[in-house]
Amino acid sequence: MNILNFGPGTTPASLLKQAQDARESGFRFAMISDHIAVTPDVHETYPAPFYDQFVLAAHLAGRVPGLTLGTTVTVVPYRHPLQTARMAANIDCLNTDGFILGAGVGWSAREYAALGVPFAERGRITDEYLTAIRAAWTEDRTTFQGEYVAYEGVRTAPAPATVPHLPVWVGGGSPAALRRAARLGEGWHPYRPTMAAIRAALPVLAAEAERAGRPVPALVPRLQIHLTESRIGGEHPVGHGTADQIREELAALHDLGATHVLFDTNPDSPGLRGTADDDRRVLSLLVDKVVDPETGTVR
Repeated sequence: MNILNFGPGTTPASLLKQAQDARESGFRFAMISDHIAVTPDVHETYPAPFYDQFVLAAHLAGRVPGLTLGTTVTVVPYRHPLQTARMAANIDCLNTDGFILGAGVGWSAREYAALGVPFAERGRITDEYLTAIRAAWTEDRTTFQGEYVAYEGVRTAPAPATVPHLPVWVGGGSPAALRRAARLGEGWHPYRPTMAAIRAALPVLAAEAERAGRPVPALVPRLQIHLTESRIGGEHPVGHGTADQIREELAALHDLGATHVLFDTNPDSPGLRGTADDDRRVLSLLVDKVVDPETGTVR
């Protein structure tokens, strides 16, 4: 499940409760969103207070054992790659159940401007930084010469506890994102995909992976959950519809090779967001009607 780490009423206690609810309901992993500068456009959708994803993951690692933790997604250009590599590796070592680095390019030009990072170059920066991050996880003394960062003989221990390194899930559905996932990721992590978009993307992803000489990344989507009384017709985001409809779509994702599915109860509009109790009711219904908490599989 996606831990909602932002918005009025979000407190350390409420964040801890979300993670505890996830573990007690049988969820296997929990992920956390990323913004550093909550500019006005970010605040319209993800209002402050906004808790840092890495700090929160480290906090939860010490308090809620039994969950793999991760980011959905880290906006890679916002931080120096050595910093991202070290924080992710540290949390992977501190959390018995490991860590997943979700990686993306972000969307807020105003946030990029506030951080002094060129928005138009975010794709190239992300590709370079991910290359540097992956190298840092496997090299105790790492040297890198790139267009945006350069350093020599930097020690990066501790290495991630996950061998050979913790998994990278690359977000986005654009052609560039699919190439990035194939070349630099272990998983493809689209947000709010339709079934048609997934089916269209998978052959492209496989072709890009073959071109890169790498295994095809796993399908690991993030689904916005929107339960309805009646079935939804036509193309719609997977995760929207009745409980029966969502169950059928999860079974279809399994048939397409999905290994993980992240449930996200955030409606992307503060005015539509319910209470923490509302989120718990939705997730409990999914556990009761859709997912077997003992096995993590579709009922």
